[in-house]
Amino acid sequence: MDPVATVLAREFPERRVAATARVPNGNHKRTAVATFADGGEVVVQTATDAAALALEADLSRAVRERTTIPVPRVLASGALDGFGYVVVERAAGDELHERFVSLDSATRRRVARSFGVGLGQLHEQFTFDGYGRLVRSARGGQRADGGEPAAGGVAFESETATDRGFDAASADGSDWETWFSAYVREGITALPAAFDGLRERLADAVAAASLPANPPSRLYPWDFRPGNALVADGRVTAVLDWGQPMAAAPGLAVAKVEHLVADWYVEDGAPFRRAFRAGYESVRPLPAVPRAYRVAAVAHSAVDSAGEVTRPGYPERTGAAALDFHRDRLDALL
Repeated sequence: MDPVATVLAREFPERRVAATARVPNGNHKRTAVATFADGGEVVVQTATDAAALALEADLSRAVRERTTIPVPRVLASGALDGFGYVVVERAAGDELHERFVSLDSATRRRVARSFGVGLGQLHEQFTFDGYGRLVRSARGGQRADGGEPAAGGVAFESETATDRGFDAASADGSDWETWFSAYVREGITALPAAFDGLRERLADAVAAASLPANPPSRLYPWDFRPGNALVADGRVTAVLDWGQPMAAAPGLAVAKVEHLVADWYVEDGAPFRRAFRAGYESVRPLPAVPRAYRVAAVAHSAVDSAGEVTRPGYPERTGAAALDFHRDRLDALL
């Protein structure tokens, strides 16, 4: 039986489904929009990794509760017949990925500022003891940041780098420099052969970097970017993807989100970089962002989780144009 139909029959047995339409996005999840006969719509996501999808649903709920970031309400989540699922409300708006370049400059600055505000709120609300990918907490009544439990009593903890699959000889979740070195090395190694001329220089630049010994650990939202947002009437109406979250020094998240907001779509990102930083600073002081963090941000943004070179801009750059975009930014950092 179709997984989407199975989920809808389980969660909405009293409602008749008029149509479903697959959304061709994402590497790990299958997404479909379901329209009910009464006119209502929901979004159904399914994945073979039920635990990862459950974590994403829990984090979505917590972000919605603790910040002003517009996150669609989670209506149901669970596991069924060997797969995980989550059902969320259908958010209004157009894909910001497609609209960003056509917005006027003032609106783009407002959008960039909203991402800065959102990241600042995430860093205020989600703090951790270590670095690495997040897991659902086993600590019952307490959140990993020492506050109240998240929605449904779920808290979040960061795993060590060893648990992320890095080599145990160079991975220690209690040590930031060791975790970050493994993380950025992973990004550099994943770059395709077209980056061979930069690879050694990138590694040398990171090795020579002076990093803080024990920076605070904050939420590192992997895909907090315009490509995962909707926009209407000049404002972001929804941020949609909270998968693969990590805990890291706040400057690393600032480097990555700033790159995806200010550099990804336009040639001159300076006005949007200023707007993003102003938004962040309206919530909390801007953290230090060493060059090594920016190298990590660009390297990890250049290749997706399936090993494919990402397609910046809209219309999207592909082939040599995409490679040139990423290479130019890495070369500029050197």
